[in-house]
Amino acid sequence: MTGWHLQVSRYCKFPTFGPHHSKLKIAVNTRLLLKNRLEGIGWFTKETLERITRQHPEHTFYFLFDRPFSEEFIFADNVHPLVLSPQARHPVLFYMWFEYSVTRALQKTGADLFLSPDGYLSLRTDTPSVAVIHDLNFEHRPMDLPFVDRKYYHHFFPRFAHKARRIATVSQYSKQDIINCYGVDENKIDVVYNGANESYAPVTETEREHIRQKYTGGKPYFLFIGALLPRKNIARLFQAFDLFKQETGLPHQLMIVGQKKWWTDEMDKCYEGMTHKSEVVFMGRRHPDELKSLLAAAEAMTYVPLFEGFGIPIIEGMRSGVPVICSDTTSMPEVAGDAALLIDPYSIEQIKDAMKTIASDRQLWEQMSTKGQERARMFSWQKTSERLWQCLEKTLNPASIVTEKIR
Repeated sequence: MTGWHLQVSRYCKFPTFGPHHSKLKIAVNTRLLLKNRLEGIGWFTKETLERITRQHPEHTFYFLFDRPFSEEFIFADNVHPLVLSPQARHPVLFYMWFEYSVTRALQKTGADLFLSPDGYLSLRTDTPSVAVIHDLNFEHRPMDLPFVDRKYYHHFFPRFAHKARRIATVSQYSKQDIINCYGVDENKIDVVYNGANESYAPVTETEREHIRQKYTGGKPYFLFIGALLPRKNIARLFQAFDLFKQETGLPHQLMIVGQKKWWTDEMDKCYEGMTHKSEVVFMGRRHPDELKSLLAAAEAMTYVPLFEGFGIPIIEGMRSGVPVICSDTTSMPEVAGDAALLIDPYSIEQIKDAMKTIASDRQLWEQMSTKGQERARMFSWQKTSERLWQCLEKTLNPASIVTEKIR
């Protein structure tokens, strides 16, 4: 067999109804559904598809994986997994997987629609396609990426955006960014806000003390959750926390949850230059059940990226009942509203001052906790899945867009 072959799993049966039948055949790029390794787009994929497949049992869904999959992602009886090779984890392999393997799978299944939750499409197929383009960080911060990766994104993503029958994105900011960067018609783009796991919730003061005792010896801590990418602004967070410690003498620690996979020289230099680096706790990747506890017991979520298409940790912090410190740039003010302390992510002083404010003003802490929980109710994965499904319906029934506008 060649590197392009299509492996059909034992679950897969090809239905015979045509594209005009009330039952649809929907193929989905699920290559980011990785057991115990879900990140932002992976969580979006899981949470929306789990609901959509179960709530629409009349349709058949083909999940296209690029490696052996976990049974936990086969959400319902109407889900049929296919494993396509090669494993797509490099620009050359992206091209091979989407342009050849995916195209063949769409033809073989007779798919009526192709949904790609990470925005990558096949340019060789005539199957109507929906791309979920979460953000265009690579257009604004190209040097954060390896040379080959950024060349791939700059060449293909404008083409994906124009190839897509419709585009879903996760904020009004990202929608406008796609319009400005790629010249896409605004009527082709639907805003599908992210949600946050409903298991994130406040804990009692006794539980907070128990969690802190377990992880920090009882000390309060500021928390960051996310991939340690340059745009996440970890270097300035280190510097701000160091200033906070120097000026207040408070016992707080800084807890960093995320892999050091993209650790840079700048991050390392700022960390090694800290006076209080012993108060930084690196937790690596943690299971979601553990994250719930770590977040609910935090002094605050300190999430200060330079660029974000949405920022799920903002909502996770709010759901957990802890104050949120976040950036005043890109999509984050849209997501946070007036329920977070917004700071200039380029200002170490502002990040430090926000930490001091949260740590010293208990009344404000309580107010931020309450406002955040109220704000978080605006976002849920059920709402996300409903909006994504509406986007899919518009793709195959353009008349529904007219109806929606008249309503």
